Amino acid sequence: MPTGKKTYWESFEETPLYAAIWTYLGYGLLVLVGHIRDFFRNIGLERQKSCTEPKLPNSNLWVYGSILLSEISALYLYIQMLEYYDLPKCEQDDTNCCYITGFVPLYQSWESFYTRNLYRRIRDCWNRPICSVAGATMDIMARETHDHGWNFNLTDKKIHVMNFGSYNYLGFAENEGPCKDAVEKVTNEYGITACGSRQELGYLDIHKELDELIAQYLGVEAAMTVPMGFATNSMNMPCLVGKGSLIFSDELNHASLVLGSRLTGATIRTYKHNDINDLEKKLRSAVVHGQPRNHRPWKKILIVVEGVYSMEGSIVNLPEVLRLKKKYKAYVYLDEAHSVGAMGPHGRGVVDYFGIDPKEIDIMMGTFTKSFGSSGGYIGGTKKLINHLRCHSHASVYSPTMPPPVAQQIIASMKIIMGLDGTGEGMRRIEQLKENCRYFRRRLHEMGFIIYGNKDSPVVPLLLFMPAKIAAFSRECLKRGLGTVVVGFPATPIIESRARFCLSAAHTREMVDKALDVINEVGDLLKLKYSRMELPQWCEDDKNANHLVQQH
Repeated sequence: MPTGKKTYWESFEETPLYAAIWTYLGYGLLVLVGHIRDFFRNIGLERQKSCTEPKLPNSNLWVYGSILLSEISALYLYIQMLEYYDLPKCEQDDTNCCYITGFVPLYQSWESFYTRNLYRRIRDCWNRPICSVAGATMDIMARETHDHGWNFNLTDKKIHVMNFGSYNYLGFAENEGPCKDAVEKVTNEYGITACGSRQELGYLDIHKELDELIAQYLGVEAAMTVPMGFATNSMNMPCLVGKGSLIFSDELNHASLVLGSRLTGATIRTYKHNDINDLEKKLRSAVVHGQPRNHRPWKKILIVVEGVYSMEGSIVNLPEVLRLKKKYKAYVYLDEAHSVGAMGPHGRGVVDYFGIDPKEIDIMMGTFTKSFGSSGGYIGGTKKLINHLRCHSHASVYSPTMPPPVAQQIIASMKIIMGLDGTGEGMRRIEQLKENCRYFRRRLHEMGFIIYGNKDSPVVPLLLFMPAKIAAFSRECLKRGLGTVVVGFPATPIIESRARFCLSAAHTREMVDKALDVINEVGDLLKLKYSRMELPQWCEDDKNANHLVQQH
C-alpha cells in the first residue's frame, strides 16, 4: 500500500468467497423455480397475471412436459426449440391458443422473466408511496397484498420513519423556511409554467437570473438550464460530438450518459471504473492507431466521467483525469449530479473538493434534484459552448423551459449555499453533511460491515450479497423506523447487492446514531458483518483532497 497523506480515501473490499457462492446458489434456485412456474403457467396449472409471450400450442404440451421430467435444464431451451425447429403453431383464429404465427417475440424474455419471478416476490421493498415531505423523516403509506406481490392495496395506516434513502444532501427538501416563501411568491406572480421553449418566448427573466447565478456559482463563463436532469445529458451530448469522434466512458456511468453517448453517433469505448491506468492505456492506443480501417486521427476525444457515482459511493479521480486530458489533448465531460452542493468546502462539487480551477473542465454538467430540493439540470462552460447549445440542443429547441417556481427554488437554495442571503446557513449545512458522512461511514466500518466508496461521499453502500437478504434488510429496517433503499441484480453485479444510504445535512447526530443502532441490530440478525478489513485511518485535512490520491 502506498504511504503518505491519505486525504482521498476509498474502499472496495473484495466479496468473501462463501458469500459469493451462496449468492449464486440463491439466484440459481430462484431462476430454476421461475422456469418451473412458467411451465405451469403455460399449461394452465397456474394463472398468468403478467404480460408474457403467447402460450405454447396445446398440441405440444405433452412434448414439453416430457422434456421437463427428463431433464430440468431443458426448460430454458424450449423457446429456442420453437424458433429453431419451427414446431407446429396454432393459427390466429384458434380460440384455445394465442400464438400468432410469423411474429417475432414482442417482449424481452429475460427482463419479463426476471420481473415476474424474482422482482415480484419482493416488490414491497420498492415504490413505497409517501404522504409527506421527503426530508429527514417521512411518512410512508402502508400497503398490503393478497396475491404475493402482483397487486397492492393502500391501507389507512402511515409509518413514520427516518429517511436515509432520499437524495436530499443539503436538506432543502422542506416545506417551510425562506425557500418555500420565495417559491410561493413566484408561483403567485408567474404561475406554474412558462408555456414555451427557450427559443419560443418561454425564456423569462427568472431563467436569465438562474443561468447567471449558476455561472457565478460554478466559476465558469456561462451556463444554461434544462428542466429535466436526464435530458441534460441525453439531449446535449449529441451537440458536442458525432461520427468520427471517440468517447471514453467510465463503465459505471449513469444511464443518461450512456444514452447521450449512443445518440451522438460517435464510437464509444468504456474503461474500468475509476481506473486511470486502464484509461491511459486505451487513450494511448486510440491516439496511436486512430479510427478503425482508415486509421485517420479521431476528430475529437471526449472523456465522460461522474463526480460521485451514485451506486458505488466513489469519487472520480479528477486530478489524474485532467492530467490525461492535457497529455492526450482530449476533452472532459464532468457530470456533477451527485457532487454539486454536496462536495467541497464551498459545496461546488468535486472541482471544489480537489481545489481545481473550473476552467480546466470543458463541459460541466449537474442536476438540481439532489442538493437543491428542486429538479432539472445545467450545462456550464465557455460562452461559445453555451451559445452553441442554446441554438442547437433539442432541450433548448423542443422542450419547455423550467417552471418558474422550480427555478426560484434553485435560486433561493443556491444563494443560501453561496452566503448571498447574509447568513452562514449554507456553510453550516455543508459542514454538517461532511461530518455526517464521515461519522456514519466510520461507525459502519467499526461494526464490521463491508462498505463501498469514498470517505466524503454522501452515498454509502452497505453490501448485502444474498437475494433473500435484500428484502429482509429493507423490511426489518422499516419495522424499526428506518427507511432506506436496497438494490440488487441487474442494477448491480450479481454478487454485489447492497443497501444504499444517502446522508443529509438535515440528519442530526441523534438521528444518525439511532439509524446506526437499527443497522447494527439488523446486521446481527441477518449475519451481514462480513468485513475483514482493517479499520480505516484517513486524513481529516479539509483544505482539498488533491494531495495524494490513494485507494484501498
